[in-house]
Amino acid sequence: MAGALDGIRVLDLSRVLAGPYCTMQLGDMGAEVLKIEQPGSGDDTRRWGPPWAGGESAYYLCANRNKKSVTLNFKDERARDILRELARQSDIVVENFKVGALDRMGIGYEALSAVNPQLIWCSITGYGQDGPYADHAGYDFVAQGESGLMSITGEVDGEPMKEGVAVVDITTALFACNAILAALHARERTGRGQRIDAALMPSAIAWLANVGSSYLVSGEMPKRYGNAHATIVPYQTFKARDQWIIVGVGNDRQFQSLCNLMEIPEIAADARFSTNPQRVAHRDELIALLAEIFITDDGARWLDGMTAAGIPGGPINTIDQVMSHPQIEHRGMIVEVPHPTAGSVKVVGPPVIMSDTPAQVRSHPPLLGEQTDEILRGRIGLSQDEIARLRNEGAI
Repeated sequence: MAGALDGIRVLDLSRVLAGPYCTMQLGDMGAEVLKIEQPGSGDDTRRWGPPWAGGESAYYLCANRNKKSVTLNFKDERARDILRELARQSDIVVENFKVGALDRMGIGYEALSAVNPQLIWCSITGYGQDGPYADHAGYDFVAQGESGLMSITGEVDGEPMKEGVAVVDITTALFACNAILAALHARERTGRGQRIDAALMPSAIAWLANVGSSYLVSGEMPKRYGNAHATIVPYQTFKARDQWIIVGVGNDRQFQSLCNLMEIPEIAADARFSTNPQRVAHRDELIALLAEIFITDDGARWLDGMTAAGIPGGPINTIDQVMSHPQIEHRGMIVEVPHPTAGSVKVVGPPVIMSDTPAQVRSHPPLLGEQTDEILRGRIGLSQDEIARLRNEGAI
């Protein structure tokens, strides 16, 4: 079945994670994505290992399926001419070069949108295209700290802590992809492309959500709560006899059900705990009481009882448990695709199901320059001799 973006052409001039993750989503939805890379080296993440699969790093594999790799040396004017022609034929460009770098080479937004006024151009940087920090390098770890995310993550009395995954890169990729799709829709009305300025720092601040809103409303500095919640109690992890579990009580009815499950119905009626604001005010007393009971039985017993009673909760799975989770298997999220050097590789597939235009894993993350000849012959019209000469002279 054709994807929702079948017929859309994307030039991916990005590397590492935010940009490639954005363009991978477009590829999953059916767009043709050309990953433009530096000859001989390519995307930095190709070397970010171990582990490896057929010489490719697992990091690179996570964000580059459904793409074709073309190598172009932007220091060579002939390579820049090829890029201009590819841009003329394309709908979308995604890039994460330093601000002004592509402009100085004559292949920035102004130059390429002049060639193709319908071009949608998405720049991804650390801080944005202008402003006092525009020339600062953008890194997920730095953005997690500078945006305040790390100040609210970690144990109450511990050090600020980053997330285990590069969440700011991923969040920026999602925002960028949303904006690109909106720009495609707008182009249907206006006939014009536009420029999108996506950046890590603003994306991370948008991710603060209710925590940022609470500060703006109250003026009070947010605290770290570890695995607990600032305004809902009990909403945290507890140690069962054999494992850690999550208890997510979201309202008073669920709290009453939890107390019945734990055989302490009198606690639900206690004025200190009967409503969520009271439970927040008496957090320490209640959590200590519940913790003493949870530790007396296995996690499965508590979780089974919570599920039956309609109380949100779940186990804290390890990654191997996640990858074999029955619901994930049911949705077919772990996909094995043929690979030219590894034989086959497993990737985490699209998380969203579309009934008529499904997102799909159609092809492996490409080897460096794997489709260079194919694209230069078919899209640019070069002969094999011309391609060989460009390669020998370092242009591709």
